[in-house]
Amino acid sequence: MILGFVAKEAIFILLEKSNMRVGKEFIRPSANFIAPSTWHRIKTIDLHTGGEPLRVILDGFPEIKEKSVLDARRYVQQHHDHLRQALMFEPRGHADMYGCLLVPPNDEGADFGILFLHNGGYSTMCGHAIIAISTLAVEMGWVETTHPETKLEIDAPCGRITAYAKIEKGQVSNVRFHGVPSFVLLDNGEIEVPGIGLVRFDLAYGGAFYAYVEAAPLGLSLEPESISELITKGMAIKRAIMASDIAVQHPFEVDLSFLYGTIFMDESPTPGVDSRNVCIFAEGEVDRCPTGSGVAGRMALHWSQGRLQEGQSMYIESITGSVFRGTVNQLLDYGSMPAVIPEVEGNAFITGQHEFLINPQDPFKNGFFLR
Repeated sequence: MILGFVAKEAIFILLEKSNMRVGKEFIRPSANFIAPSTWHRIKTIDLHTGGEPLRVILDGFPEIKEKSVLDARRYVQQHHDHLRQALMFEPRGHADMYGCLLVPPNDEGADFGILFLHNGGYSTMCGHAIIAISTLAVEMGWVETTHPETKLEIDAPCGRITAYAKIEKGQVSNVRFHGVPSFVLLDNGEIEVPGIGLVRFDLAYGGAFYAYVEAAPLGLSLEPESISELITKGMAIKRAIMASDIAVQHPFEVDLSFLYGTIFMDESPTPGVDSRNVCIFAEGEVDRCPTGSGVAGRMALHWSQGRLQEGQSMYIESITGSVFRGTVNQLLDYGSMPAVIPEVEGNAFITGQHEFLINPQDPFKNGFFLR
């Protein structure tokens, strides 16, 4: 009893000293925390597209003055990667966190450039981020709004993306974008994967390269309860291809020439949806949305297979049940590659705005992962 009384008295003394009011069932702070000037402040707005997060860096990142988005990607990777880790890793983020940084565009024809951040580094394309940043740019008034659609030109590391934000009742209801030329690099490939056996796959590019694998022959279920197995096998397939003599080569740019992830495909249990896919990318991240650049690559793949014609669409859902519409928007030759311009459509929602603080004395100031 004495210990309990002392504890209660101590609580009331602390509350009084910190100017906190005690109500019947709650305690309300009277002021915001004011961080010392030596701490690093970074402001963000967070969104999600089909459940997949996007942390948009607004302030607190060093100014990037490189002449192209690809140059900016290299510069940030070499000089400011600790800030990516601080925002993507725990305790501010998590193993499946995703973010972006706005940078100058390649030329005056675009509204802005964008870099994509994740647990393993810097992607070359991200469709869910394009949908989210287009939504935010219109909602924040960064671009001039036109009705019923606002057009945005965005320079990503893979090239220029044209996005169209549909406006309804003063807000963005959905976004569709035209991606970069997308093509099939390898169809009907085979590889022996340790722990799995022989795996058949296709390699296609939709701004990033993916290995597309049918889930059913591997006995895989594309349901949330299978997420650990999907990560393990998705990464095993990716690493096996990377370790092989298969050249994952972009026809024009060496910085785009790497395998980004594995996409498992299967039938959808949802009426009106054509397919489900789950993307395992970077260092074992699981995409909560249908993966915009992955859907772009699927448009090229299914056109090549004769499953889609120019102008035709399909609906693809994710492990969370969120849906993107993909369309073969245009056919063209891309160097020696027959290619398509894909259109991908989805919607995004703002979830919060934040000021993150980095204490230079914090031993975890640059973050960590438990997986």
